[in-house]
Amino acid sequence: MRKLFLFMVLSVFAVVLAACGNGGDEGTEESADTGEETEEAAETEENGSGDAAEEAGGTLSIAASPAPHAELLEEAAKLLDEEGIELDISIVNDYTTPNRLLADEEVDANFFQHTPYLEGEVESHGYDLESAGNVHIEPMGVYSQDYDSLEELPEGSTILVSNNPAEEGRFLSFFVDAGLIEIEDGIDIENATFDDITENPNDFEFNNQTAPELLVEMYNNNEAPAVIINSNFAIEGDLNPVVDAIALEDSESPYANLVAVRSGDADREDVQALMDVLQGEEIAQFMEDTYGGAVIPAE
Repeated sequence: MRKLFLFMVLSVFAVVLAACGNGGDEGTEESADTGEETEEAAETEENGSGDAAEEAGGTLSIAASPAPHAELLEEAAKLLDEEGIELDISIVNDYTTPNRLLADEEVDANFFQHTPYLEGEVESHGYDLESAGNVHIEPMGVYSQDYDSLEELPEGSTILVSNNPAEEGRFLSFFVDAGLIEIEDGIDIENATFDDITENPNDFEFNNQTAPELLVEMYNNNEAPAVIINSNFAIEGDLNPVVDAIALEDSESPYANLVAVRSGDADREDVQALMDVLQGEEIAQFMEDTYGGAVIPAE
């Protein structure tokens, strides 16, 4: 009887062990299957999201001056939309914020400056930025309420210019080309500063204490015999550089406006798509139709 009882206990114990062993194998196999299914599901979800993102396109954020930069971008946005790229345009009306926004990764690109200014910003702030390509030239102009040419400006005239040190040579180029001042030999005009003036027989004074966005108002108030104004601000202020300026840069100006990005981003597909549009025939035609020579495509 005792042997029978012991046999029954051992039998039950063996059955229990077998059940536990089988359950553990099944649990392991189930866990493995679940892991494979989870991995497959994750891969499917990732591939699906990638396909959806590719199909829907992406968003490219860009900071820009109001006119003509943002206006050109609004036109470009229509063409980019056909390629599935949404252009998110932030309008910034000064020259210091856009590069900071770009360097801080708050936007993907900016569109407001030319190469000398970008190089100056990189040097002075240590920004790791580069040009994705030139788009257009805004011929800078000299404006006067009282005189029709630079040669008519009286001796001792004050010339109001912006406080942008990267453009001092650009301001001086009007007067160098007119034979009214001379700069030191060997200095390229785009690198020249007011300190490089060697001959100034008319004692012109260049006042560079004003932010560029305020110069149109100062011109309208006739606060100086002559004011040099960037064309983007002139256009915003309802001035037509071709008609209203007494001197205007030509298409050979080295100050082409560019799209800036963080270093290494110029080859991004969305950035390349943006540049293809901005440098294309549709935008060139838009410039001609809209600005009548006040904004011209960069060569």
